[in-house]
Amino acid sequence: MDNYRNDDMMDRNSIKDTGILEQYLLGELSKEQQLEVENILKEDTELREYFNKIESDFQNMAFENAITPPPHIKNVILDTVQSQSVTKSISLQAKKQSTIYLAVAASFAILFMISSGWLYTQWQQSKNEIQLVQNETSNLKDRIVALEQNLNETNKWYQAINNPNTLQLVLKGNQASPASSAITYVNHKEKTVLLNPQGLAILDNEHTYQMWADVEGEMIDMGVISTGKEMIAMKYIDHAESINITIEPSGGNDHPTVERLIANVLL
Repeated sequence: MDNYRNDDMMDRNSIKDTGILEQYLLGELSKEQQLEVENILKEDTELREYFNKIESDFQNMAFENAITPPPHIKNVILDTVQSQSVTKSISLQAKKQSTIYLAVAASFAILFMISSGWLYTQWQQSKNEIQLVQNETSNLKDRIVALEQNLNETNKWYQAINNPNTLQLVLKGNQASPASSAITYVNHKEKTVLLNPQGLAILDNEHTYQMWADVEGEMIDMGVISTGKEMIAMKYIDHAESINITIEPSGGNDHPTVERLIANVLL
């Protein structure tokens, strides 16, 4: 109050211009100075209305400068502030003034906590979404690699079976398995043998198909046949006179089970 105590500065306009009311509202005056301001406000209705406006502006400023939260958070904050039952009227007692400051401070604290929680939730959600995108990208890369491998393999088989030196032979099932058939592609120049086993009947888990080359009456193993593939590379055997398929125990056999021969073709 020292900056307005001389007699020529006690008028209403001088009090407004010196910022005494703002200092009073912010609690920067001594108790004696606060009482003097309160006495002046009691006597001056116009000045009291001016003070009410300053007090209201201070409270509104707390919300205008805050980060705007989502609608549901904003509602929580407004409900909390209203629950404080802060009456926007001139207070001529220091206790009422302190209550206003505490309410505004509490509003800021609530806003900060709720906004922080919302931001953390948003961050976690974004983090999870990024991880999901990364996983999907990784899976897509794996699928692309698999497709490229399949394409390369298919292209290799296509070139092999369409090679002018490749001989296509059909192994038809005999009376032991009349519904079975397989196609083999033999290239004597490049010494390769391919087999398409898709026409062979499905066996139980205890048995498998096996291919043999007959060389001067001796049956030589060309490999176990997997019916789950479209094309299989088998062993090429020099001087083979025929190609034969038998049913053997799961995992293959070191000699053919002749009585379970199901198909053969001469070379």
